Amino acid sequence: MIAIDFTHDPQRESWIDSANEAGTDFPIQNLPFTVFHTGDGDPRIGVGIGDQVLDLRYCAAQGLLDAALVEPAQRQVLNGLMSLEPARRVQLRQAISQWLHVDTSTSQAVLQEGLYPQDAVEFCLPCQIHDYTDFYASIFHATNVGSMFRPNNPLLPNYKHIPIGYHGRASSVVISGTDVVRPVGQKAPAEEGQDPTRSPAALLDYELEVGFYVAQGNPLGSTIPLELAEQHLFGMCLVNDWSARDLQKWEYQPLGPFLAKSFATTVSPWVVTMEALAPFRVPEYQRPDGDPQPLDYLSSPENSASGGVDIQLQVSLLSKQMREKSLPPQSLSQTRFTNMYWTIAQILTHHASNGCNLQPGDLMASGTVSGPERNERGSMLELTWNGDAANPTPGTDRTPLQLPTGEERKFLGDGDELILHGFCENEQYRRIGFGECRGTVQPAR
Repeated sequence: MIAIDFTHDPQRESWIDSANEAGTDFPIQNLPFTVFHTGDGDPRIGVGIGDQVLDLRYCAAQGLLDAALVEPAQRQVLNGLMSLEPARRVQLRQAISQWLHVDTSTSQAVLQEGLYPQDAVEFCLPCQIHDYTDFYASIFHATNVGSMFRPNNPLLPNYKHIPIGYHGRASSVVISGTDVVRPVGQKAPAEEGQDPTRSPAALLDYELEVGFYVAQGNPLGSTIPLELAEQHLFGMCLVNDWSARDLQKWEYQPLGPFLAKSFATTVSPWVVTMEALAPFRVPEYQRPDGDPQPLDYLSSPENSASGGVDIQLQVSLLSKQMREKSLPPQSLSQTRFTNMYWTIAQILTHHASNGCNLQPGDLMASGTVSGPERNERGSMLELTWNGDAANPTPGTDRTPLQLPTGEERKFLGDGDELILHGFCENEQYRRIGFGECRGTVQPAR
């Protein structure tokens, strides 16, 4: 597990005033990575600090980096930094923190030209994502969905023994702010004996998720023991795994999601490093009495003690009518990443346990993050209990969502914008955030 050092000191401040403001996502204790350009189409790696982004390529050109860090810092994607030894990643974080520290006046004059206002740049995907795997790691989400379709048997027998996942579509992972076109696809026949139909998805949904990027990978045929998994984790982001529920219902048996998921997955532009998250590590999810314990390869004292990450998550909706009336987004749910049944280290170890070769920049997502209460559900499917389900689970609220314009939502409408937020906060350390993950639904083509 990553050690806490001077970069996490809650009293530490920057010479960039906006980084010292209460409530900022990007104080000097965070320093997330991103990739951006300034309108010239030339992507470069950046570091978030207050309301600014620091150009790491510029820093390399000024001779501020050790020789081993210069080449990966000058790339157009983060994959080179992701593949560094863990000690090198710590070294880079410490160096950036020193440059930006309030008492480092010599760096201030040099770095001023390498800073850009965040609202004046365009963000890109932070890395080349070779592969994307989405998981199903929230037991509350899995139980809710199972209760809708298998009321007497919500969780299948394997759920509490292995992290369940499916191979997603890396080419349709898009950066926050990218519009999402409503997909068209096949749907189940209205009645037995009829043919399926094909039309725009009517039951379009979002999924509030957390993603994490692989750092160093493993050769084909080898594994990543749980004791070493943390060394192979680079950082985390926010993910909206858009889902077409009516398409999914027809296609998911017997091999799982396909076109219902592959049309778009939105990620936030900022990668909050595992080093920045060190003060917010917590014990793994406490399994109820009677639940099976993980097999040996998915169990370790360190993972039990600090495998969790305490991230507070929020999702809100802004409809087209709300934008036209200048109304603020409406909160849909708030939950915590501590509700996950499996830790990110367990997920990574299980993924590689059959000899699958992970690579720097591979993206894995948690699956919908939901909690035990209705206001903690991370999808419309759960919030409205499948909309107009014919046989809702007794006692379950399936009331449509009411918007301040008088609109109702059972699933997403054209023009709806979904906004995901995430942050970490406790009494001992400075609050750090993940920025936003946004996407707006456009009509089917």
